[in-house]
Order: sequence, then C-alpha cells, then structure tokens
Amino acid sequence: MNTVVLFVPQQEAWVVERMGRFHRILEPGLNFLIPLLDRIRYVQSLKEIVINVPEQSAITHDNVTLQIDGVLYLRIMDPYKASYGVEDPEYAVTQLAQTTMRSELGKLSLDKVFRERESLNASIVYAINQASDYWGIRCLRYEIKDIHVPPRVKESMQMQVEAERRKRATVLESEGIRESAINVAEGKKQAQILASEAEKTERINQASGDASAILVKAQAKAEAIGLLSMALTQQNGNMAASLSVAEQYVQAFSHLAKESNTILLPTSAGDVTSMVAQAMSIYSSLNKSQAPPEGLEDPAASPHSAQQPPSSPSYLDLEESSTS
Repeated sequence: MNTVVLFVPQQEAWVVERMGRFHRILEPGLNFLIPLLDRIRYVQSLKEIVINVPEQSAITHDNVTLQIDGVLYLRIMDPYKASYGVEDPEYAVTQLAQTTMRSELGKLSLDKVFRERESLNASIVYAINQASDYWGIRCLRYEIKDIHVPPRVKESMQMQVEAERRKRATVLESEGIRESAINVAEGKKQAQILASEAEKTERINQASGDASAILVKAQAKAEAIGLLSMALTQQNGNMAASLSVAEQYVQAFSHLAKESNTILLPTSAGDVTSMVAQAMSIYSSLNKSQAPPEGLEDPAASPHSAQQPPSSPSYLDLEESSTS
C-alpha cells in the first residue's frame, strides 16, 4: 500500500510500477513514492526458499518403476525476471524438477540410482539452472528424500544382497583356509630347514669329536709304543714282554664263546709256555729283520744313542737295505 513513506525490510525486493509500467525496485530501508502514480506490484523475498517436490513415478533404464520425491533449495537472484518472467516461479521450478528427475532416472539402471545419488542430484540442479535462468531464479541444491521400490523388486534385491553376502563369506572362508594352509606349509618348511641345520651341526660336531678322539688315541698309542720300545731296550725287557703276552693270552680265553657258539682253537691251546715262546720268537725275528745293516750307522752319533728306542724303518731305509 502506497503511503508516500515506505520502509522496505532487509532481504526483500519491492517491485514498483508507475502508471502500470515497471518503474523501479525499492532497496531495503527508507523509500518515497508518489501517491496515485506509483504502485507496489510485487514483493519478492531474497532469502533461500525450500520447496518440497511431490512424490512421483519414474521408470529406470531397466524398466523398474520407482516412487521418488525430493527437496528443492532455490533463491531469487533477479526480482524483475522473477516478477515478469514467469507467473508462478515456485510452481514452475517444481514442475521442472519433476520432469528433469524423471528424465535423469530414465538414463540410469536401478543399481546406479542408489550408487550415483549425488551425481543424480547434481544433474537435476544443472538442468533446472539452465531453464530457470530466464526466470531470475537460481537452484542451489536438490536432495532426493525417499525412493520407494515395488515389493517384488525389493524382495529380489534382498535376495541379491543375501547371495552377495554369502558369496563374500565363502570367499573369505576359502581365503582363510588358503592362508592357513600356506602358514602350515611355511611352518613345516622352516621346521625342516631348522632340523636339517641342527642335524648338520650335530654331524659336524660329532665328526669333529671323532676326529679329536682319533687324534688323541693315535697320540696316546704313539706314546705307548714309544714307552714300550724304550722298555724293551732296557734290562729284562724280553721277560716283561713275555709276561704281557701271557697275560693277554690268558685274558683272551675269558672272552671265548660269548659272541658265537663256534670256536676254533689251536691244538696246543692249553700250553701257555709254547704260545709265549712262539710270540717271542716272532718278536725276535722282527727285530732282526728291522735292525740296520752294518756300515750304515752314523759315526757322529753319541754313545748314548744305543739306549734310545729303535725307530721304525721308513720306506727309504727298507729300499736302501734291499739295494745294498
């Protein structure tokens, strides 16, 4: 109502006509009009407007009928176009949103409708802005509220979801079995490797111990032979050797018939004296055969060398003696 002095509220635009033609748009604050000539024709709110888009039917690309509704957020950007460009801006935008939504849903299948909900909203907003630019309206957002699926389709979707979950469970179970088998095989492999390494170490240690034992036995035997040879060169050495042979002969009789029932005995097994004499004769003959020939002794040898134990003849000594 034209009262000459007008106060326009914030976020509102008053469209003024003078004598039936558009004159100007009043800005918020103090304004003056001429009575009878000026008339306030339209009052446009510049705030963001929320419009509920009614539920409607839409058919997807795979011929599934959906019931879908949404919410539209828009704002008047040009009060002049909003006043003179369209009769009812809100109704026009609502109808445009419904038709655009049906068109966009027809391009998508049922599965993509749920997955690409954001892209669907963006496509509807872009299509509305292309047409509403001439109306001075800007669509800010469009959100789909509810999507209602037919009962049969809903049941089939539920079965599909259950089948997909069973498939995932089966795959996960098989992967678990495979991982378990791999872990068991890997454990056996590591156990065999460790066992082989332990056996290798044990064999090396055993071989080293056997070698050390053989070396110690050989050294002990060499020392024993050396002591024995020294003892035989002393006085009454032959009698000591005879006593040792007699003791070994008597001790050997204590082991007869312990490992086998078959025994081979010489005819004079009870005559210890003859056996000892025979052993000593063999020993004497060996000493004679191993004695160095005359003329090969070292003249520079000391007189005490005769008391040293006789060394065993080497291969070169035997060869030289045979040659001479």
